Amino acid sequence: MIARVGVGNQLEAGSVSQRSFSITPIPPFRLDLTVWALRRRPENAVDRWDGRTYRRVLLIDRQAVEVAVHQSGRPEAPQLEVDLLGSHLTVRQEELARVLLERMLGAHKDLKTFYRLATCDPRLRPLVEEFRGLKPPQFPTVFEAVANGIACQQLSLLVGILLLGRLAHRAGVMSANATDAAHAFPDATDLAGVKALSLKSLGFSANKSQALLDVSSAIRDRRLNLESLFQLDNQVALERLVQLRGVGRWTAEYVLLRGLGRLDIFPGDDVGARKKLAQFLRKKKPLDYDGVRRAVAGWQPYAGFVYFHLLLARIKKAGWLGSHHAQCATSQDFMLVPNRKGVENLIVG
Repeated sequence: MIARVGVGNQLEAGSVSQRSFSITPIPPFRLDLTVWALRRRPENAVDRWDGRTYRRVLLIDRQAVEVAVHQSGRPEAPQLEVDLLGSHLTVRQEELARVLLERMLGAHKDLKTFYRLATCDPRLRPLVEEFRGLKPPQFPTVFEAVANGIACQQLSLLVGILLLGRLAHRAGVMSANATDAAHAFPDATDLAGVKALSLKSLGFSANKSQALLDVSSAIRDRRLNLESLFQLDNQVALERLVQLRGVGRWTAEYVLLRGLGRLDIFPGDDVGARKKLAQFLRKKKPLDYDGVRRAVAGWQPYAGFVYFHLLLARIKKAGWLGSHHAQCATSQDFMLVPNRKGVENLIVG
């Protein structure tokens, strides 16, 4: 469904056209909360938010399409207005954009059962009421989920987000909109011909660079079909994922939740989420992986959705929910230094 265009190039000059349509999510729905759960940090240059409109470049039928989404209805009667901008847009591209956005924004996820569960849980109820309207976000492709997981391993989320923005700017297709030099997130074909040294120059370690290139090569050679993981149960999908270079249990569970939409997955190796969960439950001792599984058992099959609520609580505490502008990451936001083994690590400045 997601096609490819050449590496790092703007689309050929041509007639720029626009299409518009509406999406009616299952209520309740709040675009702001859902977009923040998707983007995670204001430095995210791929998923952009200005306080009212969500913007992103998607690759649809071999073309970069600039997408703009805003909400016109209240949370209990939601309506999303979508504008597409691209070269000679077709009805098919409009239909595919709709499918992608409905998936990315969880628009048709019916969460009535979750809200009933939360109502009966005195600890969970205030958290869920505060962020009522949140829907579980997903990346548009499983490959993007894998790339995000690899990039953010053993680094702060800020540094991982900056790395991903650099990767999109270097290898992703540029929007046809001359006034907005945004790039789509690269897919496996966009990374054809990219060398590990080039990724290292962006700040990726040698191991992460090779892991990204190995996964991309396997997809291009049709030895790997990440989208087929949708057809597998959690355990089998996890076993397939951890066979990939650079993918351990944390990354695999991250992909299950954010790439495949498995809402029963709470990534138990996520240190930040683990700490937040312990604080939320007022635990005196830190939780380990098994402790996380026991702690969230009563919220199944929605433990992963609680994960997103805890993430939003951290975002609100940081003061970003009320912010009407996104910060822009630049090359001065971080610098590269060699560690003792000569591997490049990122130091936040």
